[in-house]
Amino acid sequence: MSKTIESVLHENRVFEPSAAFQAQAHLSREDYARLVAESDADYAGYWGRLARDLLAWDKPFTQALDESKAPFYKWFADGKLNASYNCLDRHVRTIPNRTAIIFEADDGTVTKVTYRGLYERVCQFANGLKKLGIRKGDRALIYLPMSIEAVVAMQACARIGAIHSVVFGGFSAKSVNERIADAGARLVITADGQFRGGKQLALKPAVDEGLAMGGCDSVEHVVVYRRLGSAGLAWNDKLDTWWHDLVAGQPVDCPAEPVEAEHPLFILYTSGSTGKPKGVQHSTGGYLLGAVASMKWTFDVKDSDVFWCTADVGWVTGHTYVAYGPLACGATQVMFEGVPTYPSANRFWEIIQRHKVTIFYTAPTAIRSLIKLGADLPKQHDLSSLRLLGSVGEPINPEAWMWYYQSVGGSRCPIVDTWWQTETGCHMISPMPGATGLKPGSCTFPLPGIKAAIVDETGHDVELGKGGFLVIKRPWPAMIRTIWGDPERFRKSYYPEELGGTLYLAGDGANRDLDGYFWIMGRIDDVLNVSGHRLGTMEIESALVANPLVAEAAVVGRPDEMTGEAVCAFVVLKRARPEGADAEKIAKELRDWVGKEIGAIAKPKDIRFGDNLPKTRSGKIMRRLLRSIAKDEDIKQDTSTLENPAILDQLKQSI
Repeated sequence: MSKTIESVLHENRVFEPSAAFQAQAHLSREDYARLVAESDADYAGYWGRLARDLLAWDKPFTQALDESKAPFYKWFADGKLNASYNCLDRHVRTIPNRTAIIFEADDGTVTKVTYRGLYERVCQFANGLKKLGIRKGDRALIYLPMSIEAVVAMQACARIGAIHSVVFGGFSAKSVNERIADAGARLVITADGQFRGGKQLALKPAVDEGLAMGGCDSVEHVVVYRRLGSAGLAWNDKLDTWWHDLVAGQPVDCPAEPVEAEHPLFILYTSGSTGKPKGVQHSTGGYLLGAVASMKWTFDVKDSDVFWCTADVGWVTGHTYVAYGPLACGATQVMFEGVPTYPSANRFWEIIQRHKVTIFYTAPTAIRSLIKLGADLPKQHDLSSLRLLGSVGEPINPEAWMWYYQSVGGSRCPIVDTWWQTETGCHMISPMPGATGLKPGSCTFPLPGIKAAIVDETGHDVELGKGGFLVIKRPWPAMIRTIWGDPERFRKSYYPEELGGTLYLAGDGANRDLDGYFWIMGRIDDVLNVSGHRLGTMEIESALVANPLVAEAAVVGRPDEMTGEAVCAFVVLKRARPEGADAEKIAKELRDWVGKEIGAIAKPKDIRFGDNLPKTRSGKIMRRLLRSIAKDEDIKQDTSTLENPAILDQLKQSI
């Protein structure tokens, strides 16, 4: 860990919420201050009150927080509840005919499902899973396109107490294999394929390939949703079952299985700074409380809203703010199968206009892409239904923030710039739209009850205006419980002894300005943030070195206007350094290789070939030097310790 982190961004503009927005908001400035004071006075009691107020319990808990085995904290541990019951059953009784999901397919076809209809589909699928012998505690890997079926599958698992692990549909067969093996999944739920941008993309063949790689003997069933209607699909009668056959004739009611609050709801794999992906394990009760509270506070969600989070269910944003949070609040939401560029660059704006979206939540990567596709396009559509905008995945630069605010929101919609992680489960630092003055590029202040701080390398608070390590000082209900099967890695990763072993280390550098606003400054470890997706450099390096042509590889990130960070790979081949057309041919081969090994999102944007890598005489790769080269910066660092300074000029040539 470096001792200091310099903050170079200074932003003094403040945009206050309008009087009209403040008047209707769930949280006023006074409400926010009152909740913060309540959490300061009785931290565990505060969260206990919220859990009782916001969730339906089968068995009430008697203790909110158990810190006896820190950092393996437990929340509401002697209580029982069911996540699917909280998302569906209680609304079926009160708002059965309210639209739960408006699904717009890639080709523009729109399907709407009510809370009653969604409940019945979930129950039928849950009954089908029970027929297969799936029960509480079993793991189910879900590898589906963005669809109502993805939500049904997740909710059905929760309903019977099975633990789901969703894999993003753009990931490779190897990624599927690794996650099945690590989780010990008994069940895989997939589709024949998906539609994206007018193209058909296969899914089940990747599952078949992943299973064939070995280590997946735990899998007993593969349920396949027919999305493409593909002919000639490979089929294993011992494993494979069509979704429609599984649910045929199943009852439309299935009692929700009460589970302990600490029962794992899901495992979601995220990249780590080592080669092995880590399975982030989330609880049922605490996670659900975070989802509901943040929906109400951050998004100010109302019965009249049409909420649209553009994230895929394969990421944590799609878990918390598609599959669970909106449904637990009884909201109406939009789900979209396709991409913002198909069939034209107007697609997002057309969806907002067509479905009268009121809350729009997307990533800075998407915002930058939309600006590039046509900065004036939003003005050609009726976006007057919008009342709140959100940003997620990485810090949003002030210029993109201003375009979003003015061109999309008509200078009337607050922007909730949310900081959180797979591990945190829900928003941690974000504006409360009726209570917070906004600074472009700042995630502003912690949610009520979240004790965020910025510390130096010894764990001591830094003064305002100084950079440091972002930490959370107290446990919170929605937090990661452990890394699946590796509690020691959990402890070392998030509660390092260097900081005293009691502070949650987020892995981000941050700064608080003189007004107390938080500014996120980027990762402090070797994890890249590409289009809002966290990618471990070690994973990409391992994939490159697995190619028979490659002797050695080092991967760093460099700033990228579109994706936030881009992957830059420095590669040493087992043969002479290639040049010209030969270099381009091999670079393409290596990009495709990484795409197959990990997924298209991890493909290096730059590949630079060298006779070797810049190393100290002790053999350590000088990654800081590589970062400077990747950014095309003049090298000001001391290179006298380099074993091979002559190769620096080679590595400056990008392909």
